[in-house]
Amino acid sequence: TGPMSSECLGDLLRITLSAEYFEDKYLSLFIVDQSGTAWELDEAMAAQCGYAVTYTTCRSIQLRASALSCHSHLEKDVFTVTIQVKASHTPDMSNATTHLKSASCHHGLWSPREIKCENNYMEVSVRREVPQTIKDFAQDETEDWTLVFPQVKAEEASIWQIVFHQPEEKRALLVSNAWSAGYGLNYSDSRVLLRVPYTAAQVQLVEDQGITFSVLRSSMFYKYQWVILMVDTAVACPVDGVDYMNKTITWTVPKYIPPLSAGMTSFKDVLVEAGVDLHKLSAKEMAARKYVLLNELTAIRMKIPIGAGGGYYKTSVSNGQLGVKYTINLFLEHQWEDNKWGLTKHTIIKEIETPFEQAEVAITSNLNLSAGLMNVTVGTFLPDAELVNLTIEGAVVAVPEAVQHGYLIHRTSYANGSKAYVLQVSLDAPSIKKEYMREDMRAYTLNVTLTFITYPSSETFVVPVTALSAVKDAVLPSATGFCDGRNLHLIITRGNVDQNWLPFISDWHLTREAAQKYNYILRDNGTHLEISVPFLSPHVSYEGFHTSAIKASFYLTLKDDITLAMRRDFSVSCLFSPSELIQCLPNGTVIITAVKLEGGEDLDTALLVLRDRQCKPSLVTERTATFKFNVNTCGTSKKFNSTTVTYENEVLYFRPGNDIPIYQLKFLCFYAIEQTADVPYESKKNPPPSINPGSGCLALSLKLFKEKSYSKPYQESEYPVVKYLREALYFEVELLLPKDARLDLNLDDCWATNSQIQDSLPQWPILTHGCENNKDSYRTIFHKVNYSLRVKFPQHLKRFEVRMFTFVQDTSLLQE
Repeated sequence: TGPMSSECLGDLLRITLSAEYFEDKYLSLFIVDQSGTAWELDEAMAAQCGYAVTYTTCRSIQLRASALSCHSHLEKDVFTVTIQVKASHTPDMSNATTHLKSASCHHGLWSPREIKCENNYMEVSVRREVPQTIKDFAQDETEDWTLVFPQVKAEEASIWQIVFHQPEEKRALLVSNAWSAGYGLNYSDSRVLLRVPYTAAQVQLVEDQGITFSVLRSSMFYKYQWVILMVDTAVACPVDGVDYMNKTITWTVPKYIPPLSAGMTSFKDVLVEAGVDLHKLSAKEMAARKYVLLNELTAIRMKIPIGAGGGYYKTSVSNGQLGVKYTINLFLEHQWEDNKWGLTKHTIIKEIETPFEQAEVAITSNLNLSAGLMNVTVGTFLPDAELVNLTIEGAVVAVPEAVQHGYLIHRTSYANGSKAYVLQVSLDAPSIKKEYMREDMRAYTLNVTLTFITYPSSETFVVPVTALSAVKDAVLPSATGFCDGRNLHLIITRGNVDQNWLPFISDWHLTREAAQKYNYILRDNGTHLEISVPFLSPHVSYEGFHTSAIKASFYLTLKDDITLAMRRDFSVSCLFSPSELIQCLPNGTVIITAVKLEGGEDLDTALLVLRDRQCKPSLVTERTATFKFNVNTCGTSKKFNSTTVTYENEVLYFRPGNDIPIYQLKFLCFYAIEQTADVPYESKKNPPPSINPGSGCLALSLKLFKEKSYSKPYQESEYPVVKYLREALYFEVELLLPKDARLDLNLDDCWATNSQIQDSLPQWPILTHGCENNKDSYRTIFHKVNYSLRVKFPQHLKRFEVRMFTFVQDTSLLQE
């Protein structure tokens, strides 16, 4: 059918511009006259010249032309209209393509008076063989038969003047002035035509039987040879009369319209027909669609169920809210006979649109964990709504660019023309938030805003999309604890939900800076969190004090970084010897630390004293008090035996006004009595070190890491690794077996080849006899290996850094 098609509809011609061909293009419409001149069609010209432009539900553009439209060619009973369409991809219409379409239609027999009510204009055409005597006529300007609308020439019969009848006055205009005022006037051998935009100055709104009409009362004068003749060109079109009740549209049109029935003494219905989209419907077709057409005594009523076939829903936006309106293009043709005109045909084209009804957008989602995707279906939407962009974490992204943000967008179309949008979002996309819920459940939440535009109205609306899926894939952090001689250690293995959980000791956030303040060790490599605290620390709890052991515990809590809600608790407890609390120095100085026990008396550690109550602690924390004194002070007693001298004292706590202590920690220091001993010795030179050669199986590994911290090696799926020249490559060689602390790993030679075959040529040495290649422009850099959770034997690893290079021969790159 090409880009344009045409259809004859009585005295109207409809030309349809294909949406498939003209979609997403800027258009200009022109009417081409018989001389080949193209007149651009805008809203004002369309209403003045008998054209109407509408859009269909499938986004096609339709142009309707009246049989007596401007620039149409009328010959006998055939009228021809030629249109020109310019289409461009840019608003400045550069590089526009031009399309011509000419179509002819047979208009049939004319009635003595025909009135047409289009969407944008009113039109009346009457036979001019019905003259009336002209009375009280005063000409405003000198007679000029030629200064009229371009189609009107000084022929034997031409329109001269039009008089508008208004309640307060009559106003006469020459044709040229009427044309300048926006009125359309035309004539043929047998007819005179007046076309009136609804916005014309002389149009009045008149109410009859509760229905408002747009009315123009006028008379048109034309010359016939040397005689001036007059015809009545009154026109009236209903502008309302539509009610919506019980999901039904009721359209009422009165039969007796005062401006059209003036002077009539008899009236007889001849024909009442109705239809949709200018196609008349039979009674059977109406019944199938559940339409009702009632020809009552004083009015014609048409009832249409909302949503019935022949109409369509279109997208509407009100205050930013999405909704729908049901639209149907009805027309009514009423013919009657009267004693004044004979036969009158009144055709009304009425686009009816129901009030705004808010619509909800359905959103469904599911997770495809194996594919690593969240699938979200949004809609359905009507054909006139189109997704244009997404707002992802505050950034506006056009639909074609969404894939760069981890979004794949598909449009699903249905048989009724509606559609839905399917968003496939990578679970690794930043806009998908993963949040721990409870037990083994994690919530995947997607927040994105979709922006749509409607055609042809260009209204925009947004659909906020929040998709939540709960999945049993949460891996909670776990912990192991141990103690050495003087420290408690807690190692937490992170799961997949605690990346943003924060370590707390009670309500105290444990940061690196805070840990350093108390000589704690805090390490976090992303996979493991390690905390080490000394036995005597402010945040260690003590309980179960016995002469043989004291129980020390360290508690750690992981909290949510936003809400600070408690997520997981961990602890490590160990038994320490009470001797850890006391130091008996050779110079007679004693350092004793008293601890407050969990579940015991609520003590103020600052008030602890020795037997001499003037001896107070030199260092106080919430749980400990440390005393430093000489054995000959603070009430210390001593006992002698044959080999040792024993010093004894106590740490005491008294309540005010009470001499009986509620806390008592007795401690002793033993010193050997001085004696003399002969110790023989001789000096020998140490033998030089020697290594006995041996043989055995060694298991080695060579890994490439992503950064200098050597925490993230490249996985097998990430090879081959792409690097630019002079970028750093971080290598690690590890002795896997045997795990013998007495072994040291030393590298001798290391070289690079141009292929995976180690003996292939060319080769370039990276290490030679364990040293960097001094011929390199960028020499190999060795990195120290320290003990860590992953590295138990630092002497079993060697790490070095090499700058990226390529093999060349002369000035050419060598590639495998």
